[in-house]
Amino acid sequence: MKSYEEQRFFLNCDLGSMQNVQTDQQKKLPQPPLEKPIANPDNLIDLPVPEDLVNPGKDLYEIINQRRSRRKYTAEAIDLEHLSFLLWCTQGVKKVFDRGGNKISLRTVPSAGARHPLETYLSVLHVEGLEQGIYRYCPLEHQLEFLHAVDELPNKTVDACLEQEFVGDSSVIFFWTAIPYRCEWRYAFMAAKLILLDAGHVCQNLYLAAEALCLGVCGIAAYAQEKSNELLKVDGEDEMVVYIASVGKL
Repeated sequence: MKSYEEQRFFLNCDLGSMQNVQTDQQKKLPQPPLEKPIANPDNLIDLPVPEDLVNPGKDLYEIINQRRSRRKYTAEAIDLEHLSFLLWCTQGVKKVFDRGGNKISLRTVPSAGARHPLETYLSVLHVEGLEQGIYRYCPLEHQLEFLHAVDELPNKTVDACLEQEFVGDSSVIFFWTAIPYRCEWRYAFMAAKLILLDAGHVCQNLYLAAEALCLGVCGIAAYAQEKSNELLKVDGEDEMVVYIASVGKL
């Protein structure tokens, strides 16, 4: 268990403290890929393209003013177009280009050094056209990859969220994992702080996008780490869950 002093050092660390640290980027080591490789191309699902996504037409002031955490859902299914909109708003890729021999992706959320170390997984409970199961968003392709089915998925998702029952009534649960090396490659020991800042940007975009669609969101930091990692089948060392959010109809 880390002491409070160690945790506060983590919060206080800055780029100035890295002056004597040579990062893997400076060592000219290969850049980690922008997203995880697709495990099974046959399991890819096309999403409505960003250019055709629904325009909610709500005023930004109204959206921000109405935004709050919502835990009561109707357990109705949301449609694939709305899910596509939420995914694009939280990790959508606007442009990929080359900088100094390295690939850079510009997305709908900010990220330190454009490293974008997060991956988006979904526990799909009620989405039109999708069977229940665990999926991963592939932002470069704007596609979903079906990963695996889970027996009693609503119950196991609730269990991973420390028995918060409202999760089981939601339509879909977003799990964001971090692949630390994607950020460590450039920022060394600063990466952990930056990754968590990135997670905050992503979840706030989910809140605002869902509010525009009259959907409810609740960000979840109280979750069981090992059970969440196991649900997604990530190893907890090179990739781990860092944030969760439920989404449902109101």
